[in-house]
Amino acid sequence: LEPSLLPFLVCPLSKRPLRYEEATNELINEELGIAYPIIDGIPHMIPEAARTTQKKPPAEGLKQP
Repeated sequence: LEPSLLPFLVCPLSKRPLRYEEATNELINEELGIAYPIIDGIPHMIPEAARTTQKKPPAEGLKQP
């Protein structure tokens, strides 16, 4: 992945910036707990291509007591 492109890439679901993880060659959305693969230098940023990371996102719609 060309490092100069990273500031322009955002998650298609949350529209938030992504973090590049060199060890797994993925773009990580920490907020949603998902990772988009980079295959042959091309980010595959479609929701169906993303995998769930071990970090769980906060549950939406749940009220705190």
